[in-house]
Order: sequence, then C-alpha cells, then structure tokens
Amino acid sequence: MRVEYINPFIASVRNAFQTMLSSDAERGAPYLRTAAESDFCVSGVIGLSGDAVGTVVLNMTKEVALGVASVLLMDQFTELTADVIDAVGELTNVIAGAAKSKLEEFHLGVSLPNVITGGAHTIHFPRDVTPICVPFKTIWGPLVLEVGLTPVRQAVAR
Repeated sequence: MRVEYINPFIASVRNAFQTMLSSDAERGAPYLRTAAESDFCVSGVIGLSGDAVGTVVLNMTKEVALGVASVLLMDQFTELTADVIDAVGELTNVIAGAAKSKLEEFHLGVSLPNVITGGAHTIHFPRDVTPICVPFKTIWGPLVLEVGLTPVRQAVAR
C-alpha cells in the first residue's frame, strides 16, 4: 500500500474529531500491521471498492467509544449499547466518506459501516495488503486508524 493513500484518512480523523466532537485527535507515528488481532475492543469497519479495494478500520477502546457516543448523542453512556455502536459506525462512515472524496482517482464506493466489539477480534484485509496503522490519542484514550487499500489490477488486453 502506498503511503499517500493514508493521508486523506488521517486528515479525515482529525477533522471529524475537531468538527463533530469539538476535540483533538493527536496523531502518533504510523506503523505496519503485523498482528492479526485488533489492539482494542471496538472496531468500526468500512469496505472500499472501485478502482481500488480495501478496508478502513477505526479501532478504539471502550472509553473512546463511550466518549464519542456521549458527545454525538448528547447523553452520558457507561456501557456499549446499540446507540454507542451506531455512533461508532457513524463516525467511521464520516471519516471514510471524507477521505473517499480526496481519492477521486479511484472512483471509490464505501460500504455500510459494521461495528465489531469484543476482545481479540480479527479484521481481515485484502490478501495482498498490509494495512498502515496510525495511532491517535484522544481525550478519552487511544484509537488506531487502520487502512488497507490497493489499486485493482487492470485486465491485460489481448
């Protein structure tokens, strides 16, 4: 995966936190995903397809999910409810959608978000893709943006 594919997603995370959550998301150093299991217990997942294919994951702690939902829904949450899961899905959707618009060359479509909860869950990326992970620090705790995106190989004309 080319590093320039990740920049629109990084910008989208920071923008979403500033505009939707009135908060900052401080970026850490990117790294390549080497472990199969996610770092934290909540993952918002969106598939990308078009002239490129891949997956975007917003992996976060329970505390981050609760904080995001509390701000977005203007209520106080202490447990992972259906509303919290919906808020994580919406945040993931906003981030992927904003980044998609900056990657117009790939004519990307985004799937509906899915949210996975529970410890030690595994997200599978396209076979030939090693995701780039970017950690962020938020006021509620850590989250990791994981992006695995690759251009679709064009069929060779014969």
